[in-house]
Parts: sequence; C-alpha cells; structure tokens
Amino acid sequence: MTLTLSVSDEVRALAPGFTHLAIEARGLVNSPSTADSSALLDEAARRLAERLDGRAPHEDAHIAAWRETYSAFGSKPNRTRNSAEALAKRALADGGLPRINLLVDAYNAISVAHLIPVGGEDTDHIKGGMRLIRATGEESFVTVAGGERTVEHPDAGEVVWCDDEGVTCRRWNWRQGVRTRLTEESVNAVFLLESLAPMTIGELEAAGSELADSLEKLSPGARISLRTPE
Repeated sequence: MTLTLSVSDEVRALAPGFTHLAIEARGLVNSPSTADSSALLDEAARRLAERLDGRAPHEDAHIAAWRETYSAFGSKPNRTRNSAEALAKRALADGGLPRINLLVDAYNAISVAHLIPVGGEDTDHIKGGMRLIRATGEESFVTVAGGERTVEHPDAGEVVWCDDEGVTCRRWNWRQGVRTRLTEESVNAVFLLESLAPMTIGELEAAGSELADSLEKLSPGARISLRTPE
C-alpha cells in the first residue's frame, strides 16, 4: 500500500516555495555502516566543500531560505538548525560526518552533497498517513533525553511531520523521533527530500534520483519508486 503524504494549507501559506519528493522502498537490507556507505559520506563532504568554496553553509541560498522559513514559524535557526545545515557543519568539522547505519549514511550523503534536508522513516512503524502541519502544541513526540525515552510536545504553531500516533519529526526537519527512525532491522522505508525556492524541481529530482541509485546499489533487489507531492 502506498503511503499517503500531505501538506496542510497552513504550511503552504507559510512557505509557498516548498515542495518535496518521496522515495518509497520495500525489501531494503540495512546493516551497520560499511566501507561503501562510509565512502558515500566522504565523497559528499568533498562535494560540499567544493560547492561552498570557503563559505559557511548558511551562506548557501537554499540554506538561507530554510533559515528564513524557520524564523517565520518562530524557531531560532541558530539554535535549531535544519537537518541539512546541521549535517553540513559536521561534514566540514574535524570529526566529519557520523556513521549511523547503511540506510542513514546513504540519505545523509545526499543531504550533504546537495544541501537539502533528507529524512528516512520506517514505514512499518508509521500509523496511517504522514502529514506536514502546524502543531497545536498538544501532539506527542517520543524522543530520548539522558539516555531515556521521553515524551515532548511541540510548540504551538511549530511545523511538524506527524502520523496518526504523534509527531515523527519536530521543527519541520530538525529532530526525528525514535519511533519511526531507520534501524538495522528496517526493511521498508520512505525517504523525504524537502526543498524551498530557489532550489529548482530539477535539482530536487536529481538529488532524489541519486539517492534511489544509492539505495539500489546498497540493497540489490529492493523495490524503489519516486513520486512528487500529491
């Protein structure tokens, strides 16, 4: 069954230049990070450095657009950076990018190389469809604090991804919840690539195609499909 993805009118009014691309994959094989997935991250960091040419990530036009959008819904972009900017800063630092697992490494590499927020969700743990909304503040978000699972609530008006059970990602693409994240046991997933103007549809689709190619190489035999917003 195809996962339903929707964007609320409130979010579209907040960011009329927003669009996203979804990659659905079934029959994936995940594992701890490998030499192949590590190589993807190293190459992504190289491409990022070449793209920025000495600039800071927030000076990129696409990241600047995300910062403006975060400010528009009341989030401080210096404190809660969108996922692409946060990863880019790590890629440029001495420690480099973290190695998480095969699938997370693959989508993090695309995020860094293209400076675009990318997330992956285990569709076997998603309840109903996924919706991008402005929160009421009453929704539940399961995360980890101090090594223990805990439940938080988004701020009223905050942009969140959610399903029928609660929030799956806070502040649009800032922090993913533990319930739907990709683990080494994940076999079915949806990957979301999110863009704002001035990134073009062509650039978004190029990033999506590259991720699909990586997934096919890392999980031979997986069934992978790309689709644009409904």
